[in-house]
Amino acid sequence: MIMAVTITDVANEAGVSKSTVSKVLNHWTTISPETVARVNAAIEKLHYTPNSRAVSFARQATKNIVYLTDLTKDAAYQNPHMFDIMCGVYRELARTDYSLTLVDISTDNIENIVRSHSADGLIIHGSAINPEIAALIVDANFPHIIIGHPGFDSRLCWVDTNHALAGEYSARHMIACGYTDVCFIGGRKTGYISSQRQKGFVAGMLGYGYRIPQRRILTGNTSRADGCEAARSLLSGDDLPQAIICENNTLALGVVKAVQERSLRIPEDIALLTFDVYPYSSIIDPRLTIVDINVYDMGVQAGAMILRKLENPNLLIQSYTTLPVILQGESTRPL
Repeated sequence: MIMAVTITDVANEAGVSKSTVSKVLNHWTTISPETVARVNAAIEKLHYTPNSRAVSFARQATKNIVYLTDLTKDAAYQNPHMFDIMCGVYRELARTDYSLTLVDISTDNIENIVRSHSADGLIIHGSAINPEIAALIVDANFPHIIIGHPGFDSRLCWVDTNHALAGEYSARHMIACGYTDVCFIGGRKTGYISSQRQKGFVAGMLGYGYRIPQRRILTGNTSRADGCEAARSLLSGDDLPQAIICENNTLALGVVKAVQERSLRIPEDIALLTFDVYPYSSIIDPRLTIVDINVYDMGVQAGAMILRKLENPNLLIQSYTTLPVILQGESTRPL
């Protein structure tokens, strides 16, 4: 079996260190012409082909980006978009020979990466960011991109989808179908995504001349049970709304149960719209109309932007990207 020639073999042949060989590969002008000639002769003799890691050694670059997120048990169920985002990031980095390493989010892990420079940059899922971690990254001026708005003012670099715009899309779709008496069921008022989607929906309806009364907006937790309980209260009297918008499809799963309890039909008696394809839209009957975000594309954008940050560390990136789309299902239709 023929063993591949390594940078160590070249260094031994030329009588120099590995770092000297790497500096020659990177055309450092501080290396003497005699040493350069000796190293190049060794490379030619051994038929050595440098890999990307060897070329980056002298640049003190790892050609590695760390993706930090919550890796505790059940994280995939609580954050179902994470894998699609990572796939998008990986596709973009692979085009430039960068590797992607998945690491559990913690202050200790970030401190170790920043201090040891074991990665060239960080991509951090927004659900895992906090002011303490933000200060650590910003103070070190370490290249990074946060997936999602951090939810607080900072000098962090981030990319996100415009959740308020997604809320406006939901209002536009309801008006296009002829629904003007619409309820919104969302998560806690302090939740950034839910509050932005609600804000966009309310503003969108108002833009068409329809003010949503407070009694038509319910907020709380985002479990199936919470969605069911909220829908029960909306459907308990004779003043039934024409449609319900759910901030996520876990809530929608509960709403469907409450609608069925009242022996109502979707969309004949009440229409239903939700946000995001994952995790339950495929098992809900009838097939839901969805305001969706291509999170894979958002990952691609994050990958491209971390590469821009590596080229220009002083670049401040705070950008909304990837427009929402309406996926027409069976749960809404024109009146």
